[in-house]
Amino acid sequence: MLQPGFWDNSKSKEVLRERSILTKRQDTIRNLASALEDLELLFEMAQEEQDDVTLLEVYRDIGKLERGIRNAELQRLLGGKHDAGNAIVTIHSGAGGTEAQDWADMLLRMYLRWCERHGFSVQMLDIMPGEEAGIKSATFLVQGEFAYGNLKSEAGVHRLVRISPFDASGRRHTSFASVFVVPELDDSIDIDVDDKELRIDTYRASGAGGQHVNKTSSAVRITHIPTGIVVQCQNERSQHKNKAIALKILKGRLYQLEKARREEEKQKLHDQKKEIGFGSQIRSYVLHPYQMVKDHRTSVETGNVNDVLDGNIDRFVEAYLQEKAAKRASR
Repeated sequence: MLQPGFWDNSKSKEVLRERSILTKRQDTIRNLASALEDLELLFEMAQEEQDDVTLLEVYRDIGKLERGIRNAELQRLLGGKHDAGNAIVTIHSGAGGTEAQDWADMLLRMYLRWCERHGFSVQMLDIMPGEEAGIKSATFLVQGEFAYGNLKSEAGVHRLVRISPFDASGRRHTSFASVFVVPELDDSIDIDVDDKELRIDTYRASGAGGQHVNKTSSAVRITHIPTGIVVQCQNERSQHKNKAIALKILKGRLYQLEKARREEEKQKLHDQKKEIGFGSQIRSYVLHPYQMVKDHRTSVETGNVNDVLDGNIDRFVEAYLQEKAAKRASR
């Protein structure tokens, strides 16, 4: 930062952001070390004076310290290039018709509740309602520190097994939905997109927003012809703004695609490239004949399905991050 011309450099914001993250981590470690030292001293004093009240206080504070250390360890695992930044999440309903569209809507609610629990702000970019219930797809921006680092663990196919509320016979149904998670790339990341390779369509937006959305073709759909990637945005009133957001989503998807290709060359699997159907799920949510949520990558499971669907997915996120870190360490 002291070098001449630093503030004129386009990457100065990136450096400042990295410095801020490192400073916070350093402060966290210092605070934890100081808290440990204070507890050790207090414990010795309580033992010498046989002060049971103070000993109970020490034990309570040890629990707080353990939680702090655990959180610091998880932050250490979030060291990827874009982990500290925002995330763009897209949910698509898969095999299962109305059932799958309702399942996609349940997943959307789960992630919105998770964002609320963690204090992340959410901007809905695009949503396509289902014919009878639920949604066909939804795209939203999650803004907050380490949003992408946490949510990248959710990319893949999610499977639901339950008694269908849409089946008069009360039969058990299996539904699928896919989740795509890409980082929101800033101006320092240059992704070359040739305008000749884009097909841009405009249409009238649907849903909430007043009379304006139904009278003007403000919604934008962009198709990247070489890859077949389709992104859209209809949240803004301005066609220009919707196009800019759609392009940002496209660049994020193209960045992830290139990253996945490189990982595939190293014989790594990329969950987002799997078919939205049987045999490709990363996580199963079973409501009948028993209740269980199981992550097939880490084998972490819980019987408290309602808690998970209410946004408590931290155990799965943490297990994924720990396993990825262990794999990196073993190489």
